[in-house]
Amino acid sequence: MNNDKNREKNSAKILHGAERSPHRSLFMGMGYLPEQLEKPLIGIVNSFNEAVPGHIHLDKIARAVKDGVLAAGGTPVEFNTIAICDGIAMGHEGMKYSLASRELIADSVECMVSAYCFDGLVFIPSCDKVVPGMLMAAARLNIPSVFVSGGPMLTIGDVTDENNKPMDLNTVFEALGAYKAGKIGPEKLAYYECSACPGCGSCSGMFTANSMNCLTEALGMALGGNGSIPAVYAQRLRLAKYTGMQILSLVKDNIKPLDIMSEAAFHNALRVDMALGCSTNSVLHLAAIANEAGMKLDLKMVNEISAATPNLCRLAPAGGHHMQDLYAAGGVYAVMNELDKASLLDTSLITATSKTVKENIAGSHITDRNVIKSVNAPYSETGGIAVLFGSLSPSGSVVKRSAVSPEMQRHSGPARVFECEEAAVEAIYAGRIVSGDVVVIRNEGPAGGPGMREMLLPTSAIAGMGLDKEVALVTDGRFSGATRGAAIGHISPEAYREGPVAYVCEGDIIEIDIPEYRIDLLVSQEELERRRRTMTPARTAARGYLGRYQKQVSSAHNGAVLKEN
Repeated sequence: MNNDKNREKNSAKILHGAERSPHRSLFMGMGYLPEQLEKPLIGIVNSFNEAVPGHIHLDKIARAVKDGVLAAGGTPVEFNTIAICDGIAMGHEGMKYSLASRELIADSVECMVSAYCFDGLVFIPSCDKVVPGMLMAAARLNIPSVFVSGGPMLTIGDVTDENNKPMDLNTVFEALGAYKAGKIGPEKLAYYECSACPGCGSCSGMFTANSMNCLTEALGMALGGNGSIPAVYAQRLRLAKYTGMQILSLVKDNIKPLDIMSEAAFHNALRVDMALGCSTNSVLHLAAIANEAGMKLDLKMVNEISAATPNLCRLAPAGGHHMQDLYAAGGVYAVMNELDKASLLDTSLITATSKTVKENIAGSHITDRNVIKSVNAPYSETGGIAVLFGSLSPSGSVVKRSAVSPEMQRHSGPARVFECEEAAVEAIYAGRIVSGDVVVIRNEGPAGGPGMREMLLPTSAIAGMGLDKEVALVTDGRFSGATRGAAIGHISPEAYREGPVAYVCEGDIIEIDIPEYRIDLLVSQEELERRRRTMTPARTAARGYLGRYQKQVSSAHNGAVLKEN
């Protein structure tokens, strides 16, 4: 970092000197005062829209951020990015655009910030791809930045499912499977549909959105509470105001994202990821953010961290607790403080609070040991995520092992092969998948989809039909953070790139051994080579943005980032 107080503001490029009189005139046309243009110009990167429950209230978060910026002596300038709701995009062609939107978000922020020469940035994401897309932009641009999300949705304690558990969006997906199996009727399905999402915010379990918002704290790019304070709490608005104030301190001290997001910070984030039991998508996104920061996140290193990090939380879908319970139990900082007791974090790192990790977590403590376990008595001695390697996935695949039942930690069974998600869902609902099967869904990878669709429908269908402790599912696509069961995604190389998954045949035995980090296709190398010569993998050529994305996107083990050429 550079603390030279005499350096010229970045915004001077567009606002200072006689040569910039036309530029200032355009700001005047928007109602800005000359006095405002002398202050640090703070970009408010807002993903507000009226199409995503996690984003519908972000206009209020942005207003609070701007109040904080004004109170601290800056001039806020708001602009917007796109945002897609994965739940609404789920189960149809729209999901192909979800992961692909991450790159558009990063690129659009780069365009706006580079054109306007802001002195600092406050990012306001909420849901799945917006958080990593904005973090990628922050790393790429490397000007003082801080994050504040819209916060998680509440669950309502007296609105429960048939097992007397508070409901969330995943309840509805699994209820659909139960409905298709004839276990519940249309009235019960309608009850779930109308009750599971009681208001605004990112869906209430440790799904992808909340995983990534928690990891903004672990990376050091947000203030404490960002990941867990519920969307409708007044504390969320106060946090937004404090965040707006804090960006002026970061600008003053010239603390930039690459000062914060060091290699050690990514290791901290992975430790917290393992302790919380985050979504498998977090590995994909952390790899992409690290790439923008000039680092490579090695999947074998992920396993090394997981093997040495206890899993302290079992939030939905791995357990019955939700984000509001994590907040009440002490939040992310309490988890980090617990990890620090075992010397598992680098606490010397500077963060967006202008303080070190050690200073941030000092005084944080666990108030509910049912929600956050002790490092001495964790849910498990190993982290919530595992990366599996083997003859089916030489470059790696990812599973949320904290959400896999003990009996499915090791599984061997015949492959049931499907060329797309829809075909698999149809077979599951038709009762053609039986105990012991390994459902294989291919051609859903980053290039093969294209877009690496997130598949909550097939996993929820399996769970809803009572097969989640008897059937495994593997794919070169992705799974929702709400997925539970033996769901192994990100199979790499993908089928489109002629990985082994492209040559799996109906009835082949697939062996999964999560404790040993293995996933193998029990077919001889000679037979596999014969199939390579005689089988032609199915490929779909996309058009428009997806066509360009398909040509440029890299493999999942590289974070599915776009290649430069």
